[in-house]
Amino acid sequence: MSYETIRVETVGLVRSIVLNRPERLNACPPNMAVEIGDALYDLEGARAVVITGEGRAFCSGADLAVSGKRSVAGGAGSYKALTESYNPMIAKLSRLSVPIVTAVNGPAAGVGCSIALMGDFVLAAKSAYFLQAFVNIGLVPDGGASWVLPRLIGKSRALQMMMLGERVGAEKAEEWGMIYKAVDDAALADEAMALAERLANGPTVALGVMRQNVARALETDLPAALLIEAEGQWKAGDSSDAKEGISAFLEKRKADFKGK
Repeated sequence: MSYETIRVETVGLVRSIVLNRPERLNACPPNMAVEIGDALYDLEGARAVVITGEGRAFCSGADLAVSGKRSVAGGAGSYKALTESYNPMIAKLSRLSVPIVTAVNGPAAGVGCSIALMGDFVLAAKSAYFLQAFVNIGLVPDGGASWVLPRLIGKSRALQMMMLGERVGAEKAEEWGMIYKAVDDAALADEAMALAERLANGPTVALGVMRQNVARALETDLPAALLIEAEGQWKAGDSSDAKEGISAFLEKRKADFKGK
C-alpha cells in the first residue's frame, strides 16, 4: 500500500513507520494520523514496530496549516479531527498486540509528543526534545497527553510542561523517567532497530499481553489487576511460545520463539 505522509517498510520481523513530511518537520495533519492507523492494521508477520521521523524532526505536532473540511483550526474543527483521526490512531497504538519502539530523532511536539510516548520503549537522540506548546496558542494538550504524562512523570512535572510550554530535552526526559533512554544522535537508528529486533524475537504473545495488562492496570484496583493478570497468564500460557520457553528452560537451551 502506498501512503502520502508516511513511509512504511518491513525488515525481517520489524515494521518501520517513518513520518515523512520533512519539509513540514513531519507536522501531522489528520490524514497522517489515519495513515499511521492503517499501517498498523495488518502487520503481516511483523512482531515489533519502530516509529521515527524523516529528516531533522520526529513530529512538530498537528499541522495547523492544513485547509479544507478536515482542518484542525477552530474548536469544532479540532474536535472533529481529534475524534475522527488523531484519537483513533492513539487508541490503536495503545491496543497494539506487539511492542512499539519510538526513535525520537528531533522535536516531538504536541501530538508528536503523544505519538512518541506511545512507545513501550522511547529512545531519543540527545539533541531531541519534547514539547507541549498548546498554551502558547491558547489551546490544551490532546492526543492523550493529559493521560500519559502525569502517569509517566507525575502531576507537577506534567503541568509544568503543559502550562509553561517549556522544552524538555532528551537527557532530562530520561532523568524524569519519561523515556527509556537518551542516546547519541548517530546511534539512534541502530539502537532502536536492535531493540526492536530483540523484542521481535521474543515471545510476542506474552509481550503483547504485558503491554495491555499494564494499560488496563493503570485504570483499576488491585483485585481487578490480579484478575487481569490471571486472564493474561491463561492466554500467554496457551501459546506455542510458552510451551517452547518451558521446554527450553528444562532442557537448558535458548528458546526459539515464533510469536505464536
